[in-house]
Amino acid sequence: MLSIFYGDMPEAVYNPVLYFKNTYTDEWITDDLPRNMIRDVDRSTVLGPRIIDSPVLGGISPRELSGGVKTLIAIYKVPEKIFNASACGDNCAKWILRIGELQDVTINLRHLMDFGEARFTAKVLNTDQIVHNMDELLPIAGMLVR
Repeated sequence: MLSIFYGDMPEAVYNPVLYFKNTYTDEWITDDLPRNMIRDVDRSTVLGPRIIDSPVLGGISPRELSGGVKTLIAIYKVPEKIFNASACGDNCAKWILRIGELQDVTINLRHLMDFGEARFTAKVLNTDQIVHNMDELLPIAGMLVR
């Protein structure tokens, strides 16, 4: 299940991009879910553990992926840590929900992320409430994000 904490959270990894840079391993990139996230969010194709084909930049290393994809991969690969998912754009929201369907994860948000029109399940840790769509989430999150 996906759990979300809104606002300052001292135990959260505030800079997930730096965490990724210093922690990732080859298998983080070559698993199916990260490959699909990279294809969708960055429109790039993983050719191998250390080379990704970007339509904009050509051949790049994992270190040159977008901050959003790096954060998604870190959330997926290190579920015991809490990452600042505000490093992600709304184009990453569906992947955060997907990760939450696969495993228990907690993210920290400091903005109102749009999780889309579809139903989902998430727990807002600040209020201990379970939400199932954006209509339920927005009033809660709006009170917590300043």
